[in-house]
Amino acid sequence: MSLPATIRTTQPADRQPIQAIADQEALFTAEEAACVSELLGDYLGRPDHNGYFFLTAEVGGEVAGFACYGPTPLTHGTYDLYWVAVGPEFKRQGIGRSLMQQVEQEVRQQGGRMLVADTSGSPAYDRTREFYERLGFQRAATVPDFYREGDPLVLYVKSLQPDRQRTKATLDQSA
Repeated sequence: MSLPATIRTTQPADRQPIQAIADQEALFTAEEAACVSELLGDYLGRPDHNGYFFLTAEVGGEVAGFACYGPTPLTHGTYDLYWVAVGPEFKRQGIGRSLMQQVEQEVRQQGGRMLVADTSGSPAYDRTREFYERLGFQRAATVPDFYREGDPLVLYVKSLQPDRQRTKATLDQSA
């Protein structure tokens, strides 16, 4: 079941609800939740946002989730997806997908050509990896023992250039 979510630019009033979502997210460590707070502070407090952008998903006037992304330094048109998180009562209702659609749209508007998402390869992140794959991300690399021994980094990429996606699909079919 999908809930109708409004996806909008994050506002100062969203800070506490976003932090509550980060604090409640079982997959986030305390360090990651603290990092959300730090980057959100940069986004809200600096005119240049320090290179970070936040979107808020709202359902019925309540903050239901957020996404954070930004341009990858020293690249041309590559953007990193830092987080996409949805409150526990709103999970598996299409809100994460709606957030990601808006992230992709905004990255394209900012001249982005590629979106990169990285995540853990541990079993706890199986649903996260499935989520990225359902959205059309391609697994590009795995780095063993990245986060800690036995916990690899899994790197996903998604081209935001329709011609590139068609070309890749054509090449894959002809091989």
